[in-house]
Amino acid sequence: MREAAAILRKQMIDTRKNRAVLIQFLLFPLITIIMSKTVNIEDMPQNFYLMLFSVMYLAMAPISAMSAIISEEKEKGTLRALMMSNVSPFSYLLGVGVYVVSFCLIGTVLMSRICGMGGEEWRHYMALMAIGFLISTFLGAAIGVCAKNQMAATSLQVPIMCILSFLPMIAQFNTTVAKVAKYFYSDQFYHLLVDGKSDKISTESLVILAVNGVLILGFFIVAYKKRGLNYE
Repeated sequence: MREAAAILRKQMIDTRKNRAVLIQFLLFPLITIIMSKTVNIEDMPQNFYLMLFSVMYLAMAPISAMSAIISEEKEKGTLRALMMSNVSPFSYLLGVGVYVVSFCLIGTVLMSRICGMGGEEWRHYMALMAIGFLISTFLGAAIGVCAKNQMAATSLQVPIMCILSFLPMIAQFNTTVAKVAKYFYSDQFYHLLVDGKSDKISTESLVILAVNGVLILGFFIVAYKKRGLNYE
């Protein structure tokens, strides 16, 4: 745990220098706040922009940040120095993962509170976002571990993020896409967030989320067993 805490502190210090990662944490909260405060269409559902951009935030920021950090440190040799300093792979991944999820949750708190959400609805919203961030962080870690360098990580993460982020939005206007989108965890989280009541989670949603979680965890385990945290 001391090693993980040290990695967490290192990543927080590096945030000031790594603007690409910092932008991932700030972009969607800023867009959400701006859109919610400046664009108001008649008969628009309550917290429409918050829910829409929350799912995009959930499906993009953790994946992009986690894969970028791991692949960058592999490419620049920072990971070599950490491993030679007897930092265990588990401690490294735990520290980076806690860092990514924590910063995403800070952005989530800011945009949801500024948009006026509170009470039981807010607690339900935060719990769902935390679970979604955790799933996406594992996916980002798998991509970072699997990729040889930053360019390879980007080529893997961009199509995955686009599918996860835009499917829920397109599914609202196309029933054919909706039939496919429902099998992705991002679409399930969108509907759970919009519904706003934890006691109405269907068995189908739970099964789909569980299957997605198991598949992503399996992808991470396979990638780690194949490559570990190799930096060569």
